[in-house]
Amino acid sequence: MKSKPTLEKITPSFGSSMLVKKHEQFLKRTNAFWHFHPEIEIVYVNKGKGKRHIGNHISYFNNSQLVLIGSNLPHLGFVDRLTTNGSETLIQFKPDFLGKEFFKIPEMTAIDQLFERAKKGIRFNIEIKKRIGAKIEKLIDLEGANRIISFLEILKELANTDDYTILNADGFAFETIPQDNEKIDLVFKHINENFKRHISLEEVADLVSMTVPAFCRFFKKTTNKTFTKLVNEYRVVHATKLLSESQTSITDICYECGFNNFSHFNKLFKEFTGKPASKYRREMSNFIQ
Repeated sequence: MKSKPTLEKITPSFGSSMLVKKHEQFLKRTNAFWHFHPEIEIVYVNKGKGKRHIGNHISYFNNSQLVLIGSNLPHLGFVDRLTTNGSETLIQFKPDFLGKEFFKIPEMTAIDQLFERAKKGIRFNIEIKKRIGAKIEKLIDLEGANRIISFLEILKELANTDDYTILNADGFAFETIPQDNEKIDLVFKHINENFKRHISLEEVADLVSMTVPAFCRFFKKTTNKTFTKLVNEYRVVHATKLLSESQTSITDICYECGFNNFSHFNKLFKEFTGKPASKYRREMSNFIQ
C-alpha cells in the first residue's frame, strides 16, 4: 500500500535562501515518495526519461522536461533514468524567499502570477525549455547575488512565455494561501496525519484554539475552501495515486483514503477529476501500457 503524502522539510545550504541541486548520475529511488512542501519547485531534466505525477496529473516524458510545481502540491520524484551526459537540476524556494512583499510590488506582477499558475503545476514546452535550460543548469556554479540575479532572469522568462501547459487544467490543486502560517500549518499537518479517519470541526478548531464558527470563517478566508472540501480533495489526491500504482480494489481504496461511503467517494472523485474512479484507473492503465 502506498503511503499518504509526506511533508518534506527542505533546508538550503548555509548562506543561501534557495536550494539548487544537480544530479549527473541517476540516484536510484527505491522508495520514491509522494510528498509536498511549501517551497515552489523547478525541475529541469536535459536527457532522461520518467513519469510526472503532480496533483492528479500523470504523464511520461522521454528525453527532457521542465516543470514548475507550486507550494504544497503533492508530487513524486520524476526521473526513472538519465541517459548519457544527462542531468537533473532541482531548484526549491519559498514564495517569499526574497521577503514577504518582494513579489507583490508592481514590477513583479508577472512573476507573482506565475507562482499562482504553478499551484496547478506547469509543464514548459520545447522552445522555452531550450532557451533557459542551460541557464538553470549554470545556477549550481553561481553564488551570492549573482545566483539571485540569474534566477530572477529565469523567473522573468518563465513568467513572460506562453509556451507552457497547465497540468491540472480542470482547476484541481491542493494548496493553502500563506496567511496566518502558524495556524494553517497546524491544520495542514493534522490533515496529513489523520485524513484516513473522520476529522471533526470541533477537534481541528480546538487545535488552533478557536470556536467552530470562527475557525470556519478563518479557514474559508485563508484557503478559499471549506475545511471539509479541502480534506476531501486531499483524500482524492491520495486515491488517484493508489488507483494508478496499486491493484487494490476501488472499494478498498475508498476506505483507505478516509471515505466511509462508496457512492459519496465516487461522486467526489468525479467532481474533482472529471471522471469516475473506474474510468480513471482504466485510462491510467491503458496510458502506461
